[in-house]
Amino acid sequence: MTVLIVEDDTIILEGLKISLEQEGYEVVSASTMKDAFEIVATKNDINICLLDVMLPDGDGYQICKKVREKSQIPILFLTACDDEVHTVLALEQGADDYISKPFRIRELIARMKAILRRSGQSNTDERQEQSVIMVGDNQVNIQSAKVFRDGEEIVLTAMEYRLLLIFIQNRGQVLTRQQILNNIWDSAGDFVNDNTLTVYIKRLRSKLGDLEDCKLIATVRGLGYRMD
Repeated sequence: MTVLIVEDDTIILEGLKISLEQEGYEVVSASTMKDAFEIVATKNDINICLLDVMLPDGDGYQICKKVREKSQIPILFLTACDDEVHTVLALEQGADDYISKPFRIRELIARMKAILRRSGQSNTDERQEQSVIMVGDNQVNIQSAKVFRDGEEIVLTAMEYRLLLIFIQNRGQVLTRQQILNNIWDSAGDFVNDNTLTVYIKRLRSKLGDLEDCKLIATVRGLGYRMD
């Protein structure tokens, strides 16, 4: 599933790219209307467009019009302009939806999926998104219970995989060590205590390529761990 993002604010653009790639989307981006026109003209596998209104050399409405000349792929506007005039203008140009900044990434993704469902594109892709989850550069295939990075399988023990699933299921939340232990005991009868949990987390971090900076599984001092 490929997303075209047209946004001239580099901070917003990079944040969107990271968040959407973590959700399994392929992202192509542009920060000007000229670059967006080139992408629209040459790339034929875009599934949805996220367009900013105000750009250095034009606006998102012109890009929307250009997209509509060749396809009916979904278009969602991202803008700081939330008045009725701008909303109506976006919809009249052929947009499918409109979200005002600042917005929550989960709300944006939910709206994207709703638009894709209505356009009939999402059935296969949503099943794939649900079964394959990105954790950094690692692809976690829930159906096969396997983890891959750069096309090579990362072999996890059963306990390491259970621990990974616990973090995925509670993504963004701080988990105390006791909560993690309780979840492991709920899902397996293996003996795991506080000391061995430390070892399992260290091994999991190492296998996920997260040993030095601990960005994937962060230690929250005095509280526990969190996977973002």
